[in-house]
Amino acid sequence: MQIYKVGGAVRDRLLGRPVTEVDWVVVGSSAEEMQAKGFRPVGADFPVFLHPATGEEYALARTERKSGRGYGGFIFYTSPDVTLGEDLNRRDLTINAMAEDEHGQLIDPYGGQSDLSARLLRHVSSAFAEDPLRVLRVARFAARYADLGFSVAAETQALMRQLAESGELQALTPERSWKEISRALMEPRPDVFVQVLHDCGALKELFPEIERLFNAPQSDVQGCETTAAEHLLRVMRECAAHQQPLPVRWTCLLLPLGQPATPGDSASEPHKRELQQIEAVNRRYKVPRDCQELAMLAGEFLAFSHDAMRLSALMLFEVLQHFDIYRRPERFELFLAACEMDARARVDFVIGGYPQADYLRGAAESARSVQVKPLIERGYKGAELGEALKLERLEAVRQYCDKAHSD
Repeated sequence: MQIYKVGGAVRDRLLGRPVTEVDWVVVGSSAEEMQAKGFRPVGADFPVFLHPATGEEYALARTERKSGRGYGGFIFYTSPDVTLGEDLNRRDLTINAMAEDEHGQLIDPYGGQSDLSARLLRHVSSAFAEDPLRVLRVARFAARYADLGFSVAAETQALMRQLAESGELQALTPERSWKEISRALMEPRPDVFVQVLHDCGALKELFPEIERLFNAPQSDVQGCETTAAEHLLRVMRECAAHQQPLPVRWTCLLLPLGQPATPGDSASEPHKRELQQIEAVNRRYKVPRDCQELAMLAGEFLAFSHDAMRLSALMLFEVLQHFDIYRRPERFELFLAACEMDARARVDFVIGGYPQADYLRGAAESARSVQVKPLIERGYKGAELGEALKLERLEAVRQYCDKAHSD
């Protein structure tokens, strides 16, 4: 039995980055021997084991052969005679196909260290084109390392385009796609993730609604020649710069698909059809509920936020009601964050912040400050109590607006 440190731990050490988790590959052993040594099996498709003391993952060296469509369409072969080189050969990128032995000696059969120096994301072998998930993975690594100067090698981009055109991306499960997408959005440059997918033709397969933005004019400012996609990429950069959580980043990715032209259009049929695009993408990838809900609400009410100071007290109150600000105040805060990211990405953004957020936050606090107990003491109950509470909250928002505009 020989044990080697592999993959990301080796790559990040050579890059001088923190190593957050370590994976190991075991050569010359079997599942029976691993279990006899106390390792706990966890792999469903191929033998992966947890170390009895550290809990780190140890995988038996393996080869794989394409047997069907999609990420899961492979037959894996493990045996004591599978070599380290054969195991590394099945990996996606050369920078992920390096290993270290017990003495810290680097094993680099495919030029990973050289590609690290050249800042290249390059595939290990032509077998790369057998796994459609690797399109998403490469785009994610590009988003992670873009600020270090990394780019996708031309020959790798060609294989990614080949995969995009093959229809194989459609065979990916929603759950596996979402795992890669969500991780990519949390990288330092989520805008690069979108751009790389566009450049290789995968965006039109995975997100045709977003792909169309690359030809759609952006109407931030009159006379400004740009596309909606360029604005979206700036929004994603703002999300990363302000360390926004995943629900905000997902929401910002989908914002252009459903935002109304003006607050007055919010109930129009065309806007409802636009919001259906957000709903369709949410459904396509079985997105977690918190991300789904925030994306839909922001798509509907983004324009209201930007125009907050000009809204009537009644309209402002009705917007607040949609967010259930009394029981879920944190969701309203995430909405304000998404709106601010969109505003900061606009070419006419005025340095100094997003005052609409504080204005809306103050209106919400005014509505929340109304107490129900005095109404009960005045004899209200049931439906009448609910209506009286609503009127009191509306009046509190009206007073807040009057004061804010008079100051």
